[in-house]
Amino acid sequence: MRPGQVPWRGVAQEGSAQLEVALPVLAETVRPGGEEVTGVDRVMIGVDPHKLSVTFEARDSREVLRAKGQFGTDARSYRQLLAYARQWPERIWAVEGANGIGRPLAQRLLASGERVLDVPAKLAARARVFDTGQGRKTDPADAHAIVMVALRDKRLRELGTDPGLTVLRLLCDRRDELSRSRAQALNRLHRLFLELIPGGAPVKKSTAQYQALLARVRPRDLAGKTRRRMAAEELADLGRLDAKLKAMKAELKAAVLASGSHLMDIHGIGPAAAARILADVGDIARFPNRAHFASWTGTAPIDASSGQHTHHRLSRAGNRRLNHVLYMAGIVQLRNDTPGRAYYRRRVAEGKTSMEAMRCLRRRLSDVVYRQLAADTQPQQAGPGGHSGATLLSSAADLPPVIGTSDQPLPGPASTTLPPPPAKKATPAARAGAQPRRRARGDGVERPAGRTTLTPTSAGAHSKSPGPPS
Repeated sequence: MRPGQVPWRGVAQEGSAQLEVALPVLAETVRPGGEEVTGVDRVMIGVDPHKLSVTFEARDSREVLRAKGQFGTDARSYRQLLAYARQWPERIWAVEGANGIGRPLAQRLLASGERVLDVPAKLAARARVFDTGQGRKTDPADAHAIVMVALRDKRLRELGTDPGLTVLRLLCDRRDELSRSRAQALNRLHRLFLELIPGGAPVKKSTAQYQALLARVRPRDLAGKTRRRMAAEELADLGRLDAKLKAMKAELKAAVLASGSHLMDIHGIGPAAAARILADVGDIARFPNRAHFASWTGTAPIDASSGQHTHHRLSRAGNRRLNHVLYMAGIVQLRNDTPGRAYYRRRVAEGKTSMEAMRCLRRRLSDVVYRQLAADTQPQQAGPGGHSGATLLSSAADLPPVIGTSDQPLPGPASTTLPPPPAKKATPAARAGAQPRRRARGDGVERPAGRTTLTPTSAGAHSKSPGPPS
């Protein structure tokens, strides 16, 4: 710390107590070799967020340490953190778990007009282990790992303030909450019918079926009448939830269509599924190809081969919400006469189990969704069939039928601008083994074996007519 420079202090509020954390400002602006850092440089600020405090570390694009420390999460400490960071005109924030524990801080930074990157916790953990050689975890070590990941990984997702995606995300979250509430109400209603009807209700039914079933139940004891009254209240709650879900579905459909997406054209993906895909994916350009997208959705298989035994197993990683969306889309395709069901049966006939065949179908559906998202963001260009992306072979399951298995991605088509391969020169050995050529009756003219066409050996050679016999 330079002479006369006072440390900043962050204040963390916990109940009625205030915890003051001294923040020593590291003002070194020289490299380890002694070279001064001059000019305006972009500074990356890695932040490890918590409920009551945030730990940060700032480094420039040359990975030179600029500052590090800790602030609280209350309004006063946030203003101090933002004021301290504004000493760097070109700055980017890298927040770990911007959709989880770091979401409040990320939203505040976006509202303040800052650029924010989302650093997955898995990448930060790997960087921490590689840097230290062990898995010990501290807040400063986490902040260091986050900033190093942000400096070296150029494919991190940058958070945005797209109002359309924000609306879709809010509607999807609300619809999921209503759906969970409806499932809980159905469970409570089924439990009451198990006690109201002698022998119990056989299976869970719809709201209309439960209403018809309740109309035939006439208990005479006090406990039975209470159960019937509670069942009637649950049915009324279910009716209100069904009405809200119906209105929410219409609103989601209008929002998806307004975004210009054609995801609902895929069999098995409705308004709720399409909205969830759009809200979670955001910008499809952050995925280089369909294999990366499948890994992110958790539909890419994990290689579990050993020796001569080749085997793939189901992945438990990735975005589980989108994995569930693709699973439900696969179930819908299996219930109808679709190419997806034909593909599933073909996999089962090849010897795969039902779970393995379903995994392959989900991977195909992931590829379909990726292609549709990419097509929605690109300008329409005419293909060989007169439409964008048209092909001479068609298959609604995803790719042309001759593509083979979807377990592993295949390379794309080769470039059409490759130079022609160089001509191979004949070696003396090859010339010695070649079939001899027969010389025709004429100077400078050769007749290849098996051919009747005369070919001059040189452009200036002319055939001579044979002379009269002597």
